[in-house]
Amino acid sequence: MSHTVHPYAHRLGIIRDWKSRWFAPRGKYQEFLKSDVLLREYFSKKFRGMYVSDIGIERNEKAIRIIIRTSRPGILIGRQGEGAVKLRAEILAFMQKNGSKLLKNQELKIDIEEIRSPESNASIVAYMIAESLEKRLPFRRVMKQTIEKVMANRDVKGVRVFLGGRLGGAEMARVEDMKKGQVPLQTFRADIDFAREKAHMTYGDIGIKVWIYKGEVFNKKA
Repeated sequence: MSHTVHPYAHRLGIIRDWKSRWFAPRGKYQEFLKSDVLLREYFSKKFRGMYVSDIGIERNEKAIRIIIRTSRPGILIGRQGEGAVKLRAEILAFMQKNGSKLLKNQELKIDIEEIRSPESNASIVAYMIAESLEKRLPFRRVMKQTIEKVMANRDVKGVRVFLGGRLGGAEMARVEDMKKGQVPLQTFRADIDFAREKAHMTYGDIGIKVWIYKGEVFNKKA
């Protein structure tokens, strides 16, 4: 029997890089790891609805760098950079509140990067589906329209959308699955973007999974 593996973790070190990039000095590993987990939990709540794709964390002895990738950087940056200054202050306050000793000798840097084609990013597509379901739109229409939008991108070769829960407010939970194009999950060099999301409905949550295949990645020398 085959086992289901996370498409991102499955390709780590082959075509994917780690989302937290640092080496901890002796005795600091637990602190760094706990800090990363707390920060990611905080960001997942704070950035819901802001079309944030993923967050990278880099550290060295002197600085912590947080890289936020979003399709709507204007929401985060704000007018004349007010939003970015406020966000920095909130992150510092959160880390101090959670008893993090890390920022005593370290500087906090925040980089906000723009995503050029949000329709080919699994995290943003999953959130768009969740947003539509929360507006009580019919789930099959939402799935079909989303798949058409994603496939309209030139770099996308396949997409699969999975919904699970009380679809359409039904009494019994079930799953629906739609696919267009190819999604080769076993191929290591296949560039597959994967994301999970939840649509918070009055009668319970609906689980959403999105796979987007963007072709194969080959070594540049070849």
